[in-house]
Amino acid sequence: MALMLASVTNPAEAEAVWAGGADIIDLKDPAKGALGALDPRLVADIVRAVGKRRRVSATAGDRFASPEAAVEAVATIAATGVDYVKVGFPSDKGGAECIRALDLLAGEVKLVGVLFADRAPDLDLVRLMAKHGFMGAMLDTATKGERRLLDHMDVAALAGFLDRCREAGLISGLAGSLEAPDVPRLLPLQPNYLGFRGSLCLGRSREAGIDAASVRMIRDLIPQEADSQAAPGEPRVDWRFLGRGYTATQERSTETDRVFVHDLVMPCSIGAYDFERGLQQNVRFNVDVDVRRNQHHSDDMRDIFSYDLIVDAIKIILGRGHVELIETLARELADSVLRHPSVLRICVRIEKLDVICGKVGVEIKRERAIEAGAVDQLFPSLSEAAGGVRNPRGPRNH
Repeated sequence: MALMLASVTNPAEAEAVWAGGADIIDLKDPAKGALGALDPRLVADIVRAVGKRRRVSATAGDRFASPEAAVEAVATIAATGVDYVKVGFPSDKGGAECIRALDLLAGEVKLVGVLFADRAPDLDLVRLMAKHGFMGAMLDTATKGERRLLDHMDVAALAGFLDRCREAGLISGLAGSLEAPDVPRLLPLQPNYLGFRGSLCLGRSREAGIDAASVRMIRDLIPQEADSQAAPGEPRVDWRFLGRGYTATQERSTETDRVFVHDLVMPCSIGAYDFERGLQQNVRFNVDVDVRRNQHHSDDMRDIFSYDLIVDAIKIILGRGHVELIETLARELADSVLRHPSVLRICVRIEKLDVICGKVGVEIKRERAIEAGAVDQLFPSLSEAAGGVRNPRGPRNH
C-alpha cells in the first residue's frame, strides 16, 4: 500500500501535514531546487517537533562538487536525527561515483537515491544503489513547473522503474509536480510512496504555505489503514475505500455511469506466429466500463473513475512486451480495470487491423460481485486463497 510523503519547510508546515494524515514528513527548501537542503539546525528543530509521530526524511541536495562533498552533505543531514536522507544523482559518471562513495555511510544512514525523469535517468543506477547499501530509490523531476512526472515518463516506463526497485530489494517512490488526478493513475503501479509539495500548497505554488484542504484531498485519494482512533459509537471508516467514494455504512447504489475509450489505435507486438514476433501491428481498442455512481455528488477527483485509468492499463500491458494471443490481451486488460473498487463490469473489444483487408479480433465481457469489489482491489490474495473463479476463456484468436 502506497504511503503519502509531504514535503515541508518549517515546523508549522510539518504540524499541518501531520494533522492532514501524511505518512512521511519530508524536509526540503523549494527555493533551492528539487532537492534543496534546509539548514541543518532547522531540520533538527523540525525533527524534535515531530518527535516519533511520523517518519521524517530530509534532502541533502543533488549537485555536488565531488563525491566527498556528497558524503559530507549526507552526513550533515543524517546527524540531525532524520529517519531517511534523500540525495539526487545525475545520470553520468559523477552520479555513479557519488553512489559508490556513499557506501561509507550506508550502514549508518537510511539512504534514498533520487533520479530525475526529465534528465534522461539511467535506471541501471538502481542496481548500483542496492549494491552500495541504499534503502530506496525514487523518481522525481529536476525542473518544477508546467510539466509533471507523467509528462516525462509514461506509466509503462514508470512501471519498469518500479520493477527494477523491487528486483533490487529497494523501497520505491514517485514524485515530480504530482497533482490529484495523477494519484489514481499511479496507485496501480504499487510504489511504496508518492511524494507531494506543490499540490499541497496555497495556489499550487510549491514556495507558498501548506493548504489544509489540499492536504486532505491528496490524503483521501491514497488508500490508508483503517482509522483505529474512532470514538465509541462512531462508524468505523476505512479510508482506503473513502478515497474511492465508498464506506462500509453507505447504501449500495444500483445506478451506474459508463466510462469509455473508443477507437484508440496503438502499435502492439502481438501474435502467435513466428513472423509476428518483433513486428508492430496496429490494434484498435474499444473499452466500456460501468462504474458505481458515487452518492456524494461532489466535483473532485475523489469521486470519479477516470478514462485515463483505462488508457494507462493498456499502456502498462503493452509495455511488458510481446503478447501471444489477442484473447490474453483482452483478459489482462479486463482483469486490471476490474481491480478498481467502483468498477462493476467491463466490455473489451480488441481488433487487429493489419491481418486482412478488414479487421479481426475478440470481444469479452466481465463483471464481478458488488460485495467483493472493494476487498478484491486491496486484498487480491484473499480471493485467490478462497478459490476465486477465473474468467473463462473465450475463443482463441491469433
